[in-house]
Amino acid sequence: MGIADTKESWETVATRTPFEGAKTAVRSDQVRMPDGSVARRDYQVHPGSVCVLAYDEEGRVLVLSQYRHPVQHRLWELPAGLLDVPGENPLVGARRELFEETHTQAADWRVLVDFYASPGGSDEAIRVFLARGATEAEGEKYSDISSEEADMQVEWVALADLVAGVLAGELGNPGLVTGVLALSAALAAEGGIDALRPAEAPWPARPFTA
Repeated sequence: MGIADTKESWETVATRTPFEGAKTAVRSDQVRMPDGSVARRDYQVHPGSVCVLAYDEEGRVLVLSQYRHPVQHRLWELPAGLLDVPGENPLVGARRELFEETHTQAADWRVLVDFYASPGGSDEAIRVFLARGATEAEGEKYSDISSEEADMQVEWVALADLVAGVLAGELGNPGLVTGVLALSAALAAEGGIDALRPAEAPWPARPFTA
């Protein structure tokens, strides 16, 4: 029996935005519960994100190390970024992030996996793309980066080593964890990578213009 998430929306009887930042906000909703009572739900409003799992013929994944202040750790991650252009095709955003963060381009793109980062406290939706045929991008490297991004370390790491690190509790970035485990599952499944969705597959969580 197949299972799937289903869209559902409970009545919001009142809403306010107590904080609004440059890219995200905090919303406070009064929501009607099934028994008729009203409960408060506070959550982060987020434009959504894309991640890129670049995978080469040697079975390696392109990852980068970046300091994340909220958790006070330097995390190994996939190239990623916000979908802060309303209605933008996420594939366009993914290509941009791969170029800007690693000066890399790729020939073949597919949707690897979609997920919600923290659905109990945020509406952030994330799409992870699989990118193959990666080569160094043409032209000059992207130079308009923050000091935090300038400190990033970029490496090609064996997929098997990343899976082992995830299962050992040594790697905890959600995009990387979800991406490498999804790729490992896809490689083992019938049809393999060729059975993955096309790069411009619909994304109900973040509708876009193709």
